[in-house]
Amino acid sequence: MGLLSNRVERSKIKAGDHIYTYRAVFAYSHHGIFVGGNKVVHFTRDPVTRSDTNAPSGSNNEMSELPSSCSTYPDCGFRQPNSGVILSCLDCFLQNGALYTFEYGVTPTFFLAKVRGGTCTTATSDGTGTVIHRAMYLLQNGFGNYDVFQNNCEDFALYCKTGILMVEKSGLGRSGQASSMLGAPLAALLASPLKLLIPSPVSSVGVATVTAGMYCVSRYATDIGVRTDVVKVAVEDLAVNLGWMDGLQEAFQENEASSANNNQVINLD
Repeated sequence: MGLLSNRVERSKIKAGDHIYTYRAVFAYSHHGIFVGGNKVVHFTRDPVTRSDTNAPSGSNNEMSELPSSCSTYPDCGFRQPNSGVILSCLDCFLQNGALYTFEYGVTPTFFLAKVRGGTCTTATSDGTGTVIHRAMYLLQNGFGNYDVFQNNCEDFALYCKTGILMVEKSGLGRSGQASSMLGAPLAALLASPLKLLIPSPVSSVGVATVTAGMYCVSRYATDIGVRTDVVKVAVEDLAVNLGWMDGLQEAFQENEASSANNNQVINLD
């Protein structure tokens, strides 16, 4: 793995790894948690709601691509009713695509050097046992409603690895892929007025540089490792919070109050 690619061989992955593969000629990636035994737990659109109009045409429409049956593993395709969390064998998850691993605990410099979002985070992963427990628990209990921008397959894998959720579902979720999808057009829009200020031919190079810089900064600002509007939630408490926000808002406020109290004690000392 490195700056150019996170591609790995199957023999290199281990239980608890966050893996992904690309779909539609690298148009987008699909993420999951490898739980061992050649099985992957991942999050897709619930078959009942897969006609959700929030999803862009041709993007993350995983349900239409999942095989209806697997001749190798009888439990491949298992899901609870009305749930988007599914257990698949590695072959069905990859669908002949290449295998990649998502990196955790990377430095800010490394993160910014990765041009494409949805490949790494500065946040650190929890232990293997905790990650697998979250994935298997959510397989039985669900992960809420699928949303391509706020609650997608990458969001699911990130939660399994870190236990982190956003306090408010008012914009983008934790997904770096979704941040990239919106960050690039936004950076281009913000940089476009510079064309009027910088003379040609310098303008093209200057605007391109500024646009790239804004894109990288916007990606970094939405990374869960640096955001302040996140809170760690135990998977057993997640069902209560699938409301989503009331419980998370309370937990976030309690954490903030606790941190403030600790700071006061330190100052008194």
